[in-house]
Amino acid sequence: MSDIPEELQYTKEHEWVAGLDDGTTVTVGITNYAAEALGDVVFVQPPDLGAVVTAGDSVGEVESTKSVSDIYAPVGGEVVAVNQAVVDDPSLLNSDPYGDGWIFQVRVDGDPADLLSAEEYTALTSGES
Repeated sequence: MSDIPEELQYTKEHEWVAGLDDGTTVTVGITNYAAEALGDVVFVQPPDLGAVVTAGDSVGEVESTKSVSDIYAPVGGEVVAVNQAVVDDPSLLNSDPYGDGWIFQVRVDGDPADLLSAEEYTALTSGES
């Protein structure tokens, strides 16, 4: 089982959220579980900088050698940063999904989607193994 950082929150679609309790801007990425399921990631299409996203909506794509998966917004708001490093080197999603492999940041406006704790996400992914 992969490490699931306790300080993050998660979606059922395998995104992680950092900073929701700290302020108005959060960082979003995909979990190690998702990265391992995808295999070697070869392309990342994040949401556009300045885009207004709605919690639960598809906002981008991750393509691997196996498949293409949507990226969903775990919170609503304005996209205020996009990680160009992960666009230039999509393998960061495989090598460092919770660090350098973050995908975008959102200035939160409104309620988040139904987010899971690390414990709840562990239970979810254990059931899918």
